[in-house]
Amino acid sequence: MHGPGRPDADGVSDYVVNLGRALDEVGVDVTPVPVRPDGAAGWRAATADAARTVRRLRPDLVHVQFAPSAYRFSGHPGLLPLRLPRNVPLVTTVHEYGWWAVPRWLPGALWSLVERTRLWDRETGRLVPASAAVIVTNDGHRTLVAARSGRGPAHIPIAPNVADHVGAATAGRRLRADLGLPEGAPLLAFFGFVHPVKGLRHLIEALPDLRRSHPDLRLLVVGGFTSQALPEPEARAFRAELDALARRAGVADAITVTGHVPVEEVSAALHAADVVVLPFTAGASTKSGALLAALAHGVPTAVTVPDDDTELRASGAVAVIGARRDSAAIVRAVGRLLTDPVLRRRLAERGRAFASAYSWPRVAAAHRDLYVRTLDRAGA
Repeated sequence: MHGPGRPDADGVSDYVVNLGRALDEVGVDVTPVPVRPDGAAGWRAATADAARTVRRLRPDLVHVQFAPSAYRFSGHPGLLPLRLPRNVPLVTTVHEYGWWAVPRWLPGALWSLVERTRLWDRETGRLVPASAAVIVTNDGHRTLVAARSGRGPAHIPIAPNVADHVGAATAGRRLRADLGLPEGAPLLAFFGFVHPVKGLRHLIEALPDLRRSHPDLRLLVVGGFTSQALPEPEARAFRAELDALARRAGVADAITVTGHVPVEEVSAALHAADVVVLPFTAGASTKSGALLAALAHGVPTAVTVPDDDTELRASGAVAVIGARRDSAAIVRAVGRLLTDPVLRRRLAERGRAFASAYSWPRVAAAHRDLYVRTLDRAGA
């Protein structure tokens, strides 16, 4: 069970498509069931309809993919356990966690008291308390889910959302020519759904300083603005805001925005780039398929990281941008990469090695094994 977003407009939906394909390869029969409002019907009706579909399917196990943005921050999907068959084990994957609550006005101390009863979770409603198993995709979420729920979730990482395609390196060289890049001109790339929390405005603000040392530098933005988390009116407004910022900074001619493109073209763009920059305002972690894709392509990558993320900091696979929401920090980190080919080569090698541990076959096998253990415990 998952949100209604299309894979080209929602990261979790894209993950669901890839996971379903990978599970099929390891012998798990998957039927996707979206929680999708229809016409005037809202999230309450959509949740009830999805639950009825599940009951008709009579599955061995139900797996809910949860991210509040995927359900447009409705609390109704958190009530799914009350509508699903109670004799069927429930598994929940938490994709976003640690910043949202329903209702929002309840103080954190009271939420902690409620969560100690193990009847309700401030972000997922009944999903985490009622699940036979909970999956998280990164260490930060594992720590927080354990602290709130008193249970140890399973850590199953995601995999790169774009594979390194055959012929992409050659296509990347053609892309550089199509962009009119002079020989040796540096190309920065940002990849992923464009959203205010991704820090692209700070990267644009950094371009004037970077171009003083590298006048031919260009920025390629690979990704669409409209998404499940940023509906079209908001996406248009944000795009206009970034365009205006680029004009004021005098770098509009240095930025190319592709919009959403097929994965083959994304792979070519990653091969074309000298450096990928992901200055997320909350920090990038291994729950980012875009980050893992960049590393898997062997592109030197500069990222902001969350305060509690030790994995990326210690990996040596990325260049850490020293501060979030800070264009000067981006200038320092990216500027060093652009002037140090040895560092770029080392990051490329370590990035590929780091990303090799994250693959869809491994992710699928870990899910299959968790399903088997969960069914065994349930006596199914």
